[in-house]
Amino acid sequence: MQLNAKQEEAQKVLAGDATHIMLFGGSRSGKTFLLIRNVCFRALKAPNSRHAVMRFRFNHVKNSVVQDTFPKVMQLAFPNVKYHINKTDWFAEFENGAQIWFGGLDDKERTEKILGQEYATIYLNECSQIPWGSVGVAVTRLAQKVNQVIGDSTSSLKPRMYYDCNPPSKAHWSYRVFIEKRDPESKQPLVRGIDYAYFQINPLDNAKNLSDGYLQTLQSLSPRLQKRFLLGEFADATPNALFADEIIDKWRVLDGKLPDMVRIVVAVDPSGSGDTDNADNDAIGICVAGLGSDGNAYLLEDCTVKAGPATWGKVATDAYDRHAADVIVGEINYGGAMVQHVIQTSRPRTPYKQVTATRGKAVRAEPISALYDQGKVRHVGMFRELEDELAAFSTVGYLGESSPNRADAVIWALTELFPGIVKEKVEPRKRKTREVNSGGWMG
Repeated sequence: MQLNAKQEEAQKVLAGDATHIMLFGGSRSGKTFLLIRNVCFRALKAPNSRHAVMRFRFNHVKNSVVQDTFPKVMQLAFPNVKYHINKTDWFAEFENGAQIWFGGLDDKERTEKILGQEYATIYLNECSQIPWGSVGVAVTRLAQKVNQVIGDSTSSLKPRMYYDCNPPSKAHWSYRVFIEKRDPESKQPLVRGIDYAYFQINPLDNAKNLSDGYLQTLQSLSPRLQKRFLLGEFADATPNALFADEIIDKWRVLDGKLPDMVRIVVAVDPSGSGDTDNADNDAIGICVAGLGSDGNAYLLEDCTVKAGPATWGKVATDAYDRHAADVIVGEINYGGAMVQHVIQTSRPRTPYKQVTATRGKAVRAEPISALYDQGKVRHVGMFRELEDELAAFSTVGYLGESSPNRADAVIWALTELFPGIVKEKVEPRKRKTREVNSGGWMG
């Protein structure tokens, strides 16, 4: 197979002197493919060697690597090599006895089993989701001494630790370590900064391998998301931000596997839009969230619409029926009992509960952001516009350009699903800056 020009440049870095190497950049730029290819090369050169590919969540590594990238790499780069995947312990084994183990840090038992062994290579895929404490533990397992066989010669295989990510903010440990070459905890220069190398690679560099229209999709994203997923740049650090991209990504559900829902809520955040001439008015935030039997909340759908009552009332009640919801909640600051009237007109006898905004948006959002930090809220799929609004929330207020109707609706829905977290909060209190670079297995 033929690497593209940028992958060839990246390969030179991967073959350099550094032990720790990070590829960062936009979405679908070929980072994961190239790193899996390198892991396979190392395994095939070193009989009986062990290598590990880790992500924060096991389901993510299973779906994106084991069932997608790994077989593609084997088919394109090593078409004549035979291998077997053990689906009990989840490792691939080659005929020379070398193994590649796949794991997630969210499963303590599986993680302890994997990290109970020593490895010649460890690859942390989507490292923006992995806590710094977990990186430290993984590094201690980069200790297997094996020989590589090239032709008739034998030599020691240099230990390597690979990382990749769609770049998060500059507050993240990946930026501190690889770009600034500083310890993310002490902020002091790394003892051996030369041991840490990085290379940027973006989707434009991999255009020939992308489906038609994919680059146009990235170019249509908001400037914030274009910076991360198209341009592959680290975002400026915002220490007061309430909702971090890497936290949302860490718990995102992409495989559609959900627990049974104990309770489902449709939340409406109204504006002053009328039935006509509402083009310049704010959208009506309408979101659906459920509380799973596992105790976590799942954002199921964003039905936000810019329309008058006759339309948005039907959108909300259709969502109620579609999800077999338990109740619709609506904020009454705009129009008093108007929301209830619209809902009952669209669907008589729909269970409805009114909520009142007695505090500012940031104060209402703060306890909800704590739920996100704890992994108690999980987005089922991608919600780009809604996540843009969440990203603009900070402890000093909402910093976005327009009203956060989608985010407000989500906050109302989650407040209804977790009523206990807001009842205790009477006065605003100072919030500690989130430390996205610390923690144990789960951060």
